[in-house]
Amino acid sequence: MKIKVAHTPDADDAFMFYAMTHGKIDTWLEIEHVIEDIETLNRKAFNAEYEVTAISAHAYALLEDKYRILSAGASVGDGYGPVVVSKEEVELGGKRIAVPGRYTTANLLLKLAVDDFEPVEMPFDRIIDAVLNDECDAGLLIHEGQITYSDYDLKCILDLWEWWSQRVKLPLPLGLNAIRRDLSEDVQKEFLRAMKESIAFALQNPDEAIEYAMKYSRGLDKERAKRFAMMYVNDYTYNMLESVEVALKKLYEMAEEKRILRMPKLDILRL
Repeated sequence: MKIKVAHTPDADDAFMFYAMTHGKIDTWLEIEHVIEDIETLNRKAFNAEYEVTAISAHAYALLEDKYRILSAGASVGDGYGPVVVSKEEVELGGKRIAVPGRYTTANLLLKLAVDDFEPVEMPFDRIIDAVLNDECDAGLLIHEGQITYSDYDLKCILDLWEWWSQRVKLPLPLGLNAIRRDLSEDVQKEFLRAMKESIAFALQNPDEAIEYAMKYSRGLDKERAKRFAMMYVNDYTYNMLESVEVALKKLYEMAEEKRILRMPKLDILRL
């Protein structure tokens, strides 16, 4: 059976999918890989365009009728996460803040942390320039921007990991991999098995996997590309721990309390 698997053009996704994209995993599935940015994937998921897709944890709350969460492939922050940066210290209330998409988990966290701001949606890789060029007062950074913003003399105004960890003593779930509900159970479980094997290969052979991931590092040197990839490909990625499931529920509870979204049913596929 042929399925399309969509993920982002980022070093961490390339790292975890390396073995699968290079024929190092045996599977009876015929897998076609599609690469698009996370907000594009979030929006396409509303039409269930791909059988398997990376989505934001925020987006899943609106997509539970179409997708199940895979217990492998999650991007989880533990000691790090999205940051809001600016050229100088500013109060964020009422300010124009560049955000990397309405349905990103980073945007949801910012809504939880800051009561009143003007979001300006744009591609994630334009945000640093938008701040530097004064198009916005501040910018919400995901992906490698979390570790490179100081190269541009930008200041961290709000560390959303710190904000989260002060309130919730749990890891921070940011991204998920999800599989379409209309696929047979056999197909769902075979893909999950193959994905876990691909992640395990990368974790066991990081130097080999990072050579491929460098294609998607957007100018990072090898050391920082490896650091970024392994920030978000870790034990949480190989197998979603109970702490991550509890953290997802807490994230949705907080959003429901602020009437941003309703609590979804967590349907997590496990082997």
